[in-house]
Amino acid sequence: MNFRLTFPVAPLEPSLQYSDKILLSGSCFAEEIGARLLQHKFNAQVNPNGILFNPLSIAQSMQAYLDGRRYTDTDLFLHEDIWHSWDHHSRYSGTQQQEVLDQINHSQAEASRRLKEADWLMITLGSAYVYVLKENSRIVSNCHKVPEAAFYKRLLSADEIIAALDNMMHRLFFSNSKINILFTVSPVRYARDGVVENNLSKAVLLQAVHHLVNKFSRLHYFPAYELVIDDLRDYRFFKEDLVHPNELAIQYVWEHFTNACMTPATQQLEKQVSDLLRARQHRPFNADSPQHRQFLDAYAVKTQALQAQHPYLDLSEELDYFRS
Repeated sequence: MNFRLTFPVAPLEPSLQYSDKILLSGSCFAEEIGARLLQHKFNAQVNPNGILFNPLSIAQSMQAYLDGRRYTDTDLFLHEDIWHSWDHHSRYSGTQQQEVLDQINHSQAEASRRLKEADWLMITLGSAYVYVLKENSRIVSNCHKVPEAAFYKRLLSADEIIAALDNMMHRLFFSNSKINILFTVSPVRYARDGVVENNLSKAVLLQAVHHLVNKFSRLHYFPAYELVIDDLRDYRFFKEDLVHPNELAIQYVWEHFTNACMTPATQQLEKQVSDLLRARQHRPFNADSPQHRQFLDAYAVKTQALQAQHPYLDLSEELDYFRS
């Protein structure tokens, strides 16, 4: 008797390799996958604008990277003694205007360089709803706890999303002829929109993404949304808020991601890196014992050999730890 509906995940072609340069952008689920890529020593940059939920803000951020845009004081606004950018997550907000600008422009410059040389752009779409400033009809990436009365909310159409991403990708492919794009739809439920409204939003995102994936040869789709919503399909795999997938669900998606999206050689190397990471987390009963020193020396040799074999890996922190 089966109690779950499992399904095969089509392998990604071309597949990810450790030598690839990756840029991730999108919702908080992009942060979860990005964090695991960074943890396992992939060359990834995650959310240069901070978390972005809607596809138009993501497309706009990519256009800004391609333009090499620099933000000025006129791009910031002051709310409750804190400076914010409508294009950025609140992680960039602060009480000192120049510090906020410096952080934003540093991230912009890094993202601009990365996008022009990246092998992969991974975009995670969260919601098809947008918040629009009433005073100038501007779509904002983050409301920054400004009162709701300042905005009106609307649902994007699939055609709007397709047009924005299509325009962005034409520019991107002209700037970077080797880049591939991997789309995912976030399994995070936006319950505050309403259950029916959330499902409608996800349906619009899925329609737009699959239209684009079928149109371009270098566009791909990974079913993170379906793995959580249709395969796991149980609130045991969500955090207490019943909205965000928990650690077990994210790990389940990550395992499918590594199996479907990475070359066999990359999967093998990822296991070797994971072994080093586990060894670094090991806590001995007696840190001064000869046995523990022997353990550290053995892993220092392993780390050094792996670094020499794969020079694009940065294992300096692990090597310093095992040698300490």
